[in-house]
Amino acid sequence: MDLTGNVRIPAARDAVWRALNDPEILRRCIPGCERMEREEGDVFTATVAAKVGPVSARFSGKVSLADVDAPNGYRLVGEGSGGVAGFGKGEAAVTLSDEDGGTILSYVAKAKVGGKLAQIGQRLVDATARKLADDFFTRFAAEVAGPLADPLADPAAAEG
Repeated sequence: MDLTGNVRIPAARDAVWRALNDPEILRRCIPGCERMEREEGDVFTATVAAKVGPVSARFSGKVSLADVDAPNGYRLVGEGSGGVAGFGKGEAAVTLSDEDGGTILSYVAKAKVGGKLAQIGQRLVDATARKLADDFFTRFAAEVAGPLADPLADPAAAEG
C-alpha cells in the first residue's frame, strides 16, 4: 500500500517540526492511540486501537526516526503487531517546507500488512489507511496551528 500527500499547516516550520517530535501531541493526533512514548534516542513506542473492516485489534509497535534533517524532515521506519489480527510494517518520508507564512508537510509512505488484515482485501485496507492518515493530519494541523487551522472556529475568538 502506498500513501502520498501534502498538507498545508498555518504555522512556522520550527513549530511543525517540534510537534512532529512530541509524543504527547502525536498521541492526541493519531486516531485510536492509547499510548505514545519516546524511548531512547529517536525511537517511539505506541499502542493503537484500530478497526479495519470486521477486524478490530490493539496494535503495539515501534517507530524509529532515520535520516533526521531538523527542521526539514526525516524518514520513519516502523512495525506493529495486532496479535491474531495481523501485523503492519512500513516506512514514510516526511519533508517540511515553507510556504506563504505556513508550512507544507509532504509525505510518501509504503506499508505492508499480514495476517487477517491481509485477508480483508487491499481496497478496504487502503481506504482505512487513507482515512486514518486524513484524520491524523486534520487533528495535527489543528493541534499545531490552533484556531487558525479550524475552518469552523470563530475568527473573533482567535483574535482575543
